[in-house]
Amino acid sequence: MDLTEQQIERYSRHILLQQVGYEGQLKIAQGKVLIIGAGGLGAPAALYLAAAGVGTIGIIDADVVDITNLQRQVIHHTPDIGVPKVTSAANKIAEINPDVRVIQYHSWFNPDNALQIISDYDFIIDGTDNFPTKFLINDACVMVGKAFSHGGILRFEGQTFTHIPGTACYRCIFPKVPPKNLVPTCSQAGVLGSIAGMLGTIQATEALKYILGIGDLLTNKLLVFNALNMQFRTVPVKKNDNCPVCGTNPSITELVMEEQAVCELKTK
Repeated sequence: MDLTEQQIERYSRHILLQQVGYEGQLKIAQGKVLIIGAGGLGAPAALYLAAAGVGTIGIIDADVVDITNLQRQVIHHTPDIGVPKVTSAANKIAEINPDVRVIQYHSWFNPDNALQIISDYDFIIDGTDNFPTKFLINDACVMVGKAFSHGGILRFEGQTFTHIPGTACYRCIFPKVPPKNLVPTCSQAGVLGSIAGMLGTIQATEALKYILGIGDLLTNKLLVFNALNMQFRTVPVKKNDNCPVCGTNPSITELVMEEQAVCELKTK
């Protein structure tokens, strides 16, 4: 595989980088990234991965574009209201970069399709907004040995880490789905739209670093930021030998979708 003259010009700012170069851009072109959730995190991640020239981008989401999405899900536009999110995202990616192959999965990510879908990709981006799916993504990636980026946002805060085989997984940090009324969702508590862009682009950067094999990934550490005071901090985490999915003697050996805990916010 070689880059065309037009592609060399398109990706010239990448090729100028010593850590990327021509060979690195070829790696990106051959890379396959799956984005689970075409929402607040998945939208900016998809835009930047497409612009970077990732050869294959898979997008899985069963939802359609809603007017409330437009405040933060920047890959969707007003005329897309009512359109499947995977279709809307694929259309924008095609406009940004026709070199990119987009595979659409207009369905929910669930225990029945998880292993089959992720097996075709090099890197997985968790752009979901509910805990059961986040735990499912983690468990599936650990079982198949896939690298993935976790991301979560709420109000003015975000958090992310990257897992590759042999490093701490999501359950090493958060062993199980939080109980009801402990953590609200964005639809219940709100989120500043730009927070999604901040975190989604970090996740896209982790995917590109992984494909290129450069830099230090966010493994064995949790990056947390608060945009109100614009403070970032990195919290060290350790792989747990007693982790129920990646530990020495795992107790979780089959995929299940755990029950979603709904938070009932009290108002005065």
